[in-house]
Amino acid sequence: MKSLVKSKKILIVEDNPHMSTLLSDILEIFDFQTIRANDGEEALVFLKSEDFDMVITDLKMPKIGGMELLNSIKATQPQLPVVVITAYEKPSTQDEIFKAKADGFLAKPFTVKDIEGLLRKVLDYSK
Repeated sequence: MKSLVKSKKILIVEDNPHMSTLLSDILEIFDFQTIRANDGEEALVFLKSEDFDMVITDLKMPKIGGMELLNSIKATQPQLPVVVITAYEKPSTQDEIFKAKADGFLAKPFTVKDIEGLLRKVLDYSK
C-alpha cells in the first residue's frame, strides 16, 4: 500500500560538509528529504527550480551569507520557513535574525532533540 503522506523536503545551506551531512542525517531520522547547498548562491538556484518545506541556513558562508539569503527568500517566498544556525552568536545576533523574519534559530552545537523541537515548532511536526 502506498503512503499518502508527502515527504517533506528541507534545503540545508551550509559550507561545512561535515555539519551539512550531520544535519541531513538527523533530518532523515524524522523522515525528511534533504537537498544540500554549499552557500547562499547555490541555494538560490535550488529555490528557483524546486519546492521546499523549509530552509536551514548557516549564518556565515562565502559568496552569499545566511542573512542575505534569509532576506532574499522572505522577499520572494515569505511563506517559506527559514531557520538560521550559527556558531558565532553574540547577544544581538538572534535579535537581528528574528527582525529579518527568520522562523527559527539554532546555536551550534545542537542536539537531535533541538532539531526535533525546531521541526515541531516550525513545521508542526509530530512523529
